[in-house]
Amino acid sequence: MINITASLVKELRLRTGAGIMECKRALIKSGGNIELSIDNLRKSGHAKAEKKNSRITAQGSIFTYVRNNIASILELNCESDFVAKDIEFIAFGKLMVEEACLKQISDINILKKTFEERRILLLLKVGENINITRIALLKSDKIISYIHDCRIGVLVGSRLGSNEEVIKKIAMHIAASKPLFLTKNDIPHDVTDREYKIQLDIATRYKKNKLIIEKIVAGRMNKFFSEITLIGQKFIMDSEKTIGQLLLETYSEVTSFIRFQIGE
Repeated sequence: MINITASLVKELRLRTGAGIMECKRALIKSGGNIELSIDNLRKSGHAKAEKKNSRITAQGSIFTYVRNNIASILELNCESDFVAKDIEFIAFGKLMVEEACLKQISDINILKKTFEERRILLLLKVGENINITRIALLKSDKIISYIHDCRIGVLVGSRLGSNEEVIKKIAMHIAASKPLFLTKNDIPHDVTDREYKIQLDIATRYKKNKLIIEKIVAGRMNKFFSEITLIGQKFIMDSEKTIGQLLLETYSEVTSFIRFQIGE
């Protein structure tokens, strides 16, 4: 007779959400084969977690945690806005983002493995699929965190001595304006080269001389840089100045940032 261990029953239960006895019977029937047991439980209608694991998770919340000069940001997804506001869903997100920060976990697979059992238990409790989507860490002298409506989260790293109120406003700007890079120098060469080729192709159609074409392309590239870099963007609270000018005026410096938005 096949020895069905408690750990085997537990694994099957976590993967399917079926009861202990259903899992034990399925394992005995399959000779201890987990995958076959899952199939049998699905056929009999007992595999709750397995079914939910395949459902789309388009809602959720962003969580952040800051501890001294290191911070973490997490995207945790679910199926409905109702569950995204559930107290246990929120507690689960806060627990994970804190542990990721304190243990400096930046690998999503490690985080998922660490919290898989709790994820399945929460999934079964709320009746929806729960997905641990992404995690990131940021290290800096000073870190400001900003969350907008639980759906957009921003971490901003700055130098010590920077104006904290200004950095908070810049975090709000990042949430609204979606910069992709900090400065022009941070843009990968392939991104710049691709845009340059597009603009050159467009400008060439005007059938102007080479000098004018070069000026047209240069102007459009500068506009491109200003739109996708934080430093080049117009400040949303004062469109008369760029973020770069704001930082100079306030003797502040942004060294890095991370922006997460649900569903990106």
